[in-house]
Amino acid sequence: MIIKGKHYFTIWLNPSNQKCVQIIDQRHLPHQLLIEDLCTVEQVATAIRDMHVRGAGLIGATAGFGMYLATLQVSSCSKTELMKSIIRDGELLMATRPTAVNLEWAVKRVINAIEKTKDSQEISMVALKEAMAIADEDAENCRRIGEHGVSLIEEISRRKNGETVNILTHCNAGWLAFVDYGTATAPIYAAYNKGIKVHVYVDETRPRNQGAKLTAYELGENGVSHTIIVDNAGGHLMQHGMVDMVIVGSDRTTCRGDVANKIGTYLKALAAKDNHVPFYVALPSSSIDWEIEDGVKEIPIEERGSEEVKYMSGITKEGKEESILIAPSESPAANYSFDVTPAKYVTALITERGICKADKESIQRLFPEHIV
Repeated sequence: MIIKGKHYFTIWLNPSNQKCVQIIDQRHLPHQLLIEDLCTVEQVATAIRDMHVRGAGLIGATAGFGMYLATLQVSSCSKTELMKSIIRDGELLMATRPTAVNLEWAVKRVINAIEKTKDSQEISMVALKEAMAIADEDAENCRRIGEHGVSLIEEISRRKNGETVNILTHCNAGWLAFVDYGTATAPIYAAYNKGIKVHVYVDETRPRNQGAKLTAYELGENGVSHTIIVDNAGGHLMQHGMVDMVIVGSDRTTCRGDVANKIGTYLKALAAKDNHVPFYVALPSSSIDWEIEDGVKEIPIEERGSEEVKYMSGITKEGKEESILIAPSESPAANYSFDVTPAKYVTALITERGICKADKESIQRLFPEHIV
């Protein structure tokens, strides 16, 4: 993504200190662009848990680099003891956020690479190579999602004789949720770069407002027309023919096409179905859980602290960041972070290998290596 004329990834190895990883601390966006150093596994765990980084792909990439940092913290020369320590650190990372499957996938991928290494002196080098491969693949897969998904926007543009294509998205499945490009936003950026007229309705996405804060920030920095709406306005827009398509991301998709995404996604899918608006889910294959089928019953749903619901953060007129209480202090609040949209409400999945129906057979045709 380009910000003020400069290209940024969301995570990278510190060029002046190879034992340190740098991230964009997303808690301060859109008002401040702050770079944070992560030099220990504990710092990586905090960054994931407290959402300095967030989004399926970026959580995975951050966990991958976290495992590299884990290899730097081990003092034992015995590979057996070294592996025990690294696996403990992996368990620490995997416990931070339960819904996004990329987290466990990345941790296990680095551990598997390390276990194949015979020379314990090369373990850190192998871990770093694997972590960087995870990050590079994430960015490339998102770019390819854009290449495949843009055809859907092009078709609507043709049907509308070149008039603006109105797209509704939810939460942030953009550049900030991955290493680059994003998933739901990748086809939008590709369409914009082709000169197709696009406009995006951006759900604010309570309680942390990732849409209003992050997606709007991304689109604005890249010149894409957009309008922030309250979460409950999507159905109204669809009823009045103001939305041509919905594109969302996914934190975990089952092998038969059920999709776990930010809370509120399911309601958008229901409204889209009722109003005959196509509902697309853009995701890399790293977000597919090949071991479960029934998303509603089997996907773990993260519950976060009630303070995220009862407080809102922003900046004052004086430019000071503040958090304010917006609800009765004594009232309890529930904070379910994700919901599951059954496959029957998903028009199609947009992946790095192409577009397919949200069913087991179609998914496995694109990814035959996962057939069991």
